[in-house]
Amino acid sequence: MSTVRDRLWIWGHEAGAHNHAWGLPRLSRITPVEAALYMGVPNVILVRYENEPAPPYAQYALPFKALKGVVWSIVGAAGMTGAEERRAALELRDHLPNMSGVMMDDFFRNAAPGTPDGLAVLSVEELRQVRQQLATDGRRLDLWVVLYDHQLALPAGEHLAQCDKVSLWTWKAADLKDLEKNMARAEQLAPAAGKVLGLYMWDYGQGKPMPVELMQRQCALGLDWLRAGRIEGMILLASCICDLELETVEWTRAWVERVGEEVL
Repeated sequence: MSTVRDRLWIWGHEAGAHNHAWGLPRLSRITPVEAALYMGVPNVILVRYENEPAPPYAQYALPFKALKGVVWSIVGAAGMTGAEERRAALELRDHLPNMSGVMMDDFFRNAAPGTPDGLAVLSVEELRQVRQQLATDGRRLDLWVVLYDHQLALPAGEHLAQCDKVSLWTWKAADLKDLEKNMARAEQLAPAAGKVLGLYMWDYGQGKPMPVELMQRQCALGLDWLRAGRIEGMILLASCICDLELETVEWTRAWVERVGEEVL
């Protein structure tokens, strides 16, 4: 038996990761674990942003032991990855008993197949190798990936077939009007993977506040889909705006408090 709160995640970045960017009104200093505590959310997805935090991660990850669930990026923001980064993330399995998976952020390149850069950061064969690494030591970690609404037309099915969890994100708040349609498209593109709804608490696509009414719409749909078993969870982005006293963040915090203990 689980509650709504159990299915909620904070998308975590190093403290101050978005400072001086994205049109945010002031500077942040909150850490991912602090943000999870403040928002009343027990799970964090930690994603490297501009190469921070730097591996090895063991000491940095110590506070994450206090959480219910942890997912760590093997592909960071802007699709940055490498063998050392992936190895360091996998080594956390020995330090974090609550670690359940790894995340691939900005994984698809929005490019046509056959172009020099290719469709995705890692090939299908490389993903198969990653999956083998995730299954070692008798403890299976899930492979998570980011899929944006504007990537739903890409021929990404073979890559997504290697993933356990697909998180769907709407980059521009104005496009949330198509959220139901886009979730259906994601289900068709990755029928075997669990779906997780990504919810921006700031309109990063336009560099301005996320209207509260659009956050309400995202949360209402996500809650309905959780209740119906259509999605497995919801992710609030990002930890590094949770101390800015943004209206939408504060509304979301109150919403988590209101619905968090509902049994699914």
